Amino acid sequence: MATKKTNKKSGKKRTASARRGTTNTTRSSKMATAAPAVAKQSKSRPANENRPKPVSGLDLAAEVLAESSKPLNAKTIAERVIAAGWRTDGATPHATLYSAIVREITKKGSASRFKKTDRGLFARATSKGGKA
Repeated sequence: MATKKTNKKSGKKRTASARRGTTNTTRSSKMATAAPAVAKQSKSRPANENRPKPVSGLDLAAEVLAESSKPLNAKTIAERVIAAGWRTDGATPHATLYSAIVREITKKGSASRFKKTDRGLFARATSKGGKA
């Protein structure tokens, strides 16, 4: 707890704001006196409509698992997805795919494109019609 100092001449106690020389003003009064902000110019580039949308790793992983007759682990899926054209600069693309597949299974449940068959193995989930 801070102690209040007394003024030697008047004998009155001074508060912390009085020692600093500030007054108790409301926030709105300070905001009213502030200079108006200048809008920054946007440096956005024009959208390139001709550029194709990059294919996601999960989309390619679903295709790889649809072509496979048996469940695959994340490392094998990642190798095949990279061969199919997925570009990544990450050091561990298999870990990225593994976590993305598990996230989709957790989030979408039975509507997911993937199913976990065993520890570390994934397969393509069958649709309601019975096809892969």
